[in-house]
Amino acid sequence: MKAIVVTDQAAGTAGMRLVDRPQPRAAINDVIVQVHASGFVPTELEWPSTWTDRLDRDRTPSIPGHELAGVVAALGYGTTGLSVGQRVFGLADWYRDGTLAEYVAMEARNLAPLPGDVDFIVGASLPISGLTAWQGLFVHGRLQAGLSVLVHGAAGAVGSIVTQLAREVGAYVIGTGRGAHRQKALDFGANEFVSLDNDVLEDVGGVDLVFDVIGGDIGKRSARLIRAGGTLVSIVGPSEASRAADALAVDFVVESDRAQLTEIVQRVRDGRLRTNIGTVSILDDAVAAFNPTERIDGKTIIRTRP
Repeated sequence: MKAIVVTDQAAGTAGMRLVDRPQPRAAINDVIVQVHASGFVPTELEWPSTWTDRLDRDRTPSIPGHELAGVVAALGYGTTGLSVGQRVFGLADWYRDGTLAEYVAMEARNLAPLPGDVDFIVGASLPISGLTAWQGLFVHGRLQAGLSVLVHGAAGAVGSIVTQLAREVGAYVIGTGRGAHRQKALDFGANEFVSLDNDVLEDVGGVDLVFDVIGGDIGKRSARLIRAGGTLVSIVGPSEASRAADALAVDFVVESDRAQLTEIVQRVRDGRLRTNIGTVSILDDAVAAFNPTERIDGKTIIRTRP
């Protein structure tokens, strides 16, 4: 099968190569999925799990990518809950070969049924962005109606879903980002927008929840805006400044969850949620797609099958 592999951490996305690899076999409780579309997060190439296994042994050449939508091609011994030919989408294990390939082996529990009226490309754009937004807001952020949320990167792949989910439950959303992204963030539902290029972040006043996808100085300044009893949720690592007085700071790594995936895809079906797809490329052109000559807004999706 065709697959994208990486062997050199220092090379970043420029070190990706398209190669032929043996088709994976299904272990106990595994599913083999024929991949129709997959997603990729560039920061994966900074994660230890891309390069080593759980015992810290080198596992290169490894196949990156952890989001997918496709069709079940085979079931391992003992696998239940799914059937051959079923449309699925989900989030593959960080320490196993990933989804930038024609086939992938993964645990059945990491997959959810993909309804027939949801395109594979849309399905592949949901797992990391959707689950990150859901878990950050509702599991870790304890978001409720009437609270205010400061969403960094509100026009991005994660931030746009955070914005939509927060508005759905009745929160007031203040989005941030580059000035050029103002209208896009507002179109996704932000009540107001702060340009990190031109506006003063502190002018937003106090907020109940900060959803930080940026970190650094912006993360530190944001922490000081949290009201007593509020929460800072971060996916970019903890910082000293996040230990705000009378506030909870949570740094988390997204986890697969079939029930949450089902909730997310249902919102796509009934029009409550839109994904933010920047470009769609084929597997043969994936290396170029991940090394663009100009900035791409939104998520890059790789289409593996027509």
